[in-house]
Amino acid sequence: MEEEKKESGFVVKDKRIFDESGKERPQEEKVSAAAEEKSKIREASPNERKQEHDYPQVTFTNFVLSLSTTVLFHFGDFPEHEGGKTEKNLPAAKQTIDILDMINEKTKGNLDENEGKLIQGVLYELKMRYVKEKV
Repeated sequence: MEEEKKESGFVVKDKRIFDESGKERPQEEKVSAAAEEKSKIREASPNERKQEHDYPQVTFTNFVLSLSTTVLFHFGDFPEHEGGKTEKNLPAAKQTIDILDMINEKTKGNLDENEGKLIQGVLYELKMRYVKEKV
């Protein structure tokens, strides 16, 4: 089989460790293939690298708080973007509350005391607020 073959606009490169006879390919072929792969991966700009580190660590607590913030957004507590208008979306708020309720049920017995109190407290507050918004 050819090392490089052009067919209808595509380039096919054989990057296997062994050739067709079963013998290991020479080291320089393996090194050049690896170098070629690295050159294809573009370097992230400093701004992109900074953005990767701007998010808080993903923990159960942060996840629950993120979902509760989503519910508050659906209650119309704050706009989607600065200067925008707020909109209520009670079905979306209810769905997210139901997701939190499901997580609470599925994680029973697996949470530490603080996590259990957090999710139960958040659920209580959000459910009471939902009832108030529904009226």
